[in-house]
Amino acid sequence: MQLYKSVYRAGEFRETINKSIFIAHVSPVRDDREAREFIACIKEDYKDATHNVPAFVTGNKQEHQWASDDGEPQGTSGPPVLNLLTENQLTNLAVVVTRYFGGIKLGTGGLVRAYSSAARGAIENAGICSVNSVVAVKCRMEYSYLNKLRSMEKDGGFYICNEEYTDKITVELKADSEKREELLSMIGNLTSGKREILDIAEGTHRILL
Repeated sequence: MQLYKSVYRAGEFRETINKSIFIAHVSPVRDDREAREFIACIKEDYKDATHNVPAFVTGNKQEHQWASDDGEPQGTSGPPVLNLLTENQLTNLAVVVTRYFGGIKLGTGGLVRAYSSAARGAIENAGICSVNSVVAVKCRMEYSYLNKLRSMEKDGGFYICNEEYTDKITVELKADSEKREELLSMIGNLTSGKREILDIAEGTHRILL
């Protein structure tokens, strides 16, 4: 089950427009605190820049949104970047677009296009992903069931993400959280109940789109 869309990894993009250098950084974050920490880090790294324009969106339903023009004319930098994030239905990510002024003014429309372009480039380089809710089941069973389990993996709506070999095979299986009971039932049927469930945990899985 998809929880939200975000960026797959941290990304960077750089371009020069009318002698001004724009450097955009984007990163996935878990909450507002991580977003502000990321922004502070980028600002420290580029403290000699003319502007460091930040924006972030957090919350599975984009509940928290914030941006700043950081000294650029009002509405020409931070809000356009924020709009880019929300219009693409992205959340739990932070962006900072750094500008080194090159001496040529871009005008209101030029600034909007420049900051949006840099942010879009960083997002494209980071990759957009679907963040899905998954359940992980760790269980121990006899080795005789392993080949059947592997053959079922192709069409069973689950995947084997880890195997440990001792006197028995311990496997960790992951599936969409909505298939939790179906996965447990499948394991029970496969082994005729002769399995030991060691752990059941909820988590997330990022799938590059």
